[in-house]
Amino acid sequence: MAAKNNNKLDKSAADREIREMFGFVPQFENAIPEASAYAHWAVQRDLELSDTVLDHKTKELIGLAVAAHIKCQYCTYFHTKAAKTFGATDEELREAVAIAGMTNLYSNSLNGMNVDLQQFRKDTDRAIEAVKNKVM
Repeated sequence: MAAKNNNKLDKSAADREIREMFGFVPQFENAIPEASAYAHWAVQRDLELSDTVLDHKTKELIGLAVAAHIKCQYCTYFHTKAAKTFGATDEELREAVAIAGMTNLYSNSLNGMNVDLQQFRKDTDRAIEAVKNKVM
């Protein structure tokens, strides 16, 4: 027998806060299970929509890069619109997506070939030092 969810911070509380933020509750919020609706909203509210150590444009460029990697058309649309709202240029969007692709390419190759992690770390540290001396 499942325990009853007595969480006072339920879907109705999430919907109330979402309505205060956006003026309506987007239909897609109904895709979230009621049991975790407030938790989902709290993460979006406190991490994505609030002022944190990352500026809003950077957060949305990261979101876009991940969305492109996981091939989520919903997230790609959302994060593209949000990034542009916070001032991202088309070139910044392209670069964020390209960096995600490059990271995936290298990850696939390194993992697939079982590259020695300790040697990788040594080589990375050495390469970073070389770049740091040239860039900084």
